[in-house]
Amino acid sequence: MSRKRDNYEESRWRKFKSWLDGETDLLEHGMDAHEAVMREEDPIIVPAHGEGKEILKSKGIWRFKQFYKVMSVVLCLGVILTLLWTVAALPPRGDANNPDNNEVAARYIERGLQETGAVNIVTGMILDYRAFDTFGESCVLFIGSCCVLLLLRLDGNSEDKELEKMVAETNDRHFEPKNDIILQKCSCVLVPVILMFGIYIVLNGHLSPGGGFSGGAVLGAGLILYLNAFGYKRMGKLFTEKLYKRTTLCALTFYCLAKSYSFFTGANHLESGIPLGTPGAILSSGLILPLNICVGLVVACTMYTFYTLFRKGGM
Repeated sequence: MSRKRDNYEESRWRKFKSWLDGETDLLEHGMDAHEAVMREEDPIIVPAHGEGKEILKSKGIWRFKQFYKVMSVVLCLGVILTLLWTVAALPPRGDANNPDNNEVAARYIERGLQETGAVNIVTGMILDYRAFDTFGESCVLFIGSCCVLLLLRLDGNSEDKELEKMVAETNDRHFEPKNDIILQKCSCVLVPVILMFGIYIVLNGHLSPGGGFSGGAVLGAGLILYLNAFGYKRMGKLFTEKLYKRTTLCALTFYCLAKSYSFFTGANHLESGIPLGTPGAILSSGLILPLNICVGLVVACTMYTFYTLFRKGGM
């Protein structure tokens, strides 16, 4: 009896582990109406020819669904209570001790140029004083694009996948004809200008208004315009899914390693040992310039990826 119970527990653990690994889906099997209304206290009648296993399996699925619903409600209530508790702990409005009335803002304005080397105080604050906040935002963009990639990509066997791609490409040519000579000629003129302007915004983010986020958005818009003019086949020679993954991974990894010293030096001592250079020069402000480039690459890749996935389900 003990051996049978151990085998049963091992089988349940194997099923649960396969569900965690994404190999099976416990919710994909449907149930008949009389199985759905089966209560836990109902007796299980085991007929001949092994039908009792199917009834036991259906009841296990029903129990898992009930557990899934209960845990979902518990998780939502936990998040709501945590947020309400956080809001209740906020200081009253207009209090002199509120965070927006402390000396941080004055520190940014008075010593920002000296400590970061960036003429643009906003960039110095985002990519130096609060660089890890910006790193978190970049990771959110990357995770969001990965989720969209998983949800919207074309799945199935090879034959169905090729057929779906052919249908998607046909629809794409129907709605956005690639033989539009006006669009193509205009793109030949505008795309290089847009890409150069985006690079300018990224590289001058520490000197003037701009930076990685705004410059990356301009670069992404240029890539999307080129795609609409010449199609996925030609764009695939320039920008592929493999290139997107490698570029984003390298940019985020460099960003994380470049700013990791802040964990060891403390909040008020952010010196990295890299010379800040002459304020106003293009090669200045220490790590801010390469960090701006990393953020610009992540934003540009994410914008283009979102567009292609929503249009076709693949890159």
